[in-house]
Amino acid sequence: MIRFTWMQFRFQAFVALGGLAIVAVVLGLTGPSLVHLYDTSGITTCSAHGDCSEIANGLLSHDRFLQDVGTVLLVVPALIGLFWGAPMVAREFETGTFRLVWTQSITRTRWVAIKMVVVGLGSMAVAGLLSLMVTWWSSPLDRANPNQFSQLFAERGIVAIGYAAFAFVLGVAAGLLIRRTLPAMATTLIGYVVVRLGVTKLRPHFQAPVTLKEKLATGAQGVVKSVPGPGAAPPPHPGDWVLSSNVLSASGQPFNQAKLNCSVLVTPGTKSSASSDVSACLARVRAYSAGLREVVSFQPSYRYWPFQWYETAIFIGLAAILGGFCFWWIRRPAS
Repeated sequence: MIRFTWMQFRFQAFVALGGLAIVAVVLGLTGPSLVHLYDTSGITTCSAHGDCSEIANGLLSHDRFLQDVGTVLLVVPALIGLFWGAPMVAREFETGTFRLVWTQSITRTRWVAIKMVVVGLGSMAVAGLLSLMVTWWSSPLDRANPNQFSQLFAERGIVAIGYAAFAFVLGVAAGLLIRRTLPAMATTLIGYVVVRLGVTKLRPHFQAPVTLKEKLATGAQGVVKSVPGPGAAPPPHPGDWVLSSNVLSASGQPFNQAKLNCSVLVTPGTKSSASSDVSACLARVRAYSAGLREVVSFQPSYRYWPFQWYETAIFIGLAAILGGFCFWWIRRPAS
């Protein structure tokens, strides 16, 4: 059965291996030059000259086409589910070839299990190898512009392995339920996109975010500025994932610039309003500005790899649940 599964899958496997070989050659030839460009750009000492952003933008402008290779990882797991997972058993039901196997000594559970293990491991290997190559090649760019929690989160690290496992098993489950290739493919695509978006919304809550609170004051023109000295919290570091940043009053309400303005009490070309009104307004301004604080909620950059493991575990766990469902469904007498 393993040999028969390989014979069915070998064309797709050779196409995938050929694509990986081409990507490996291209990235392998251009990667060392990108590392040399990073080492000679001066970005490691740019903080002393204050031109880090200019140097980083210069680095990011190189090999723009190859940088887009990383975006392929956003669609590769979906393609695996569409073209490897969904048709794997749905086509067997459509053509009736499953009966030939079931009339032999192969049980239904073994039939599904071997197909899922052989092709599923191949799917995870393809996604993992592609992600490994892209992560290695892009490492100089990621050091120059640390923004790992952006869209790059899905294009780096190990999460692509979990995505591929889930998309593949989702396709198999859809094929078992629907038994028609095209509807199973459509269901796989919709289900994969919905789950991916759901987990992306869940990602900021994998761990409780860090919250910084910093006292603020107002300048001569009513512009909010930080209060120096001890007690002022440091800003998030480069690469940290800022979830929210708000200026709040002492009562916890959002900052209102209008409350810092007493000029409305004075009409141009006329005498000033009563000094008591102005004095009262200035007193309210001082009281209001004294309680201003900036509240920043963020995920530190050092949580990048734990988040990678959390998300990978979620998708592999979902794949395991779907796999268990497939085994239960195929053993039902009605199936």
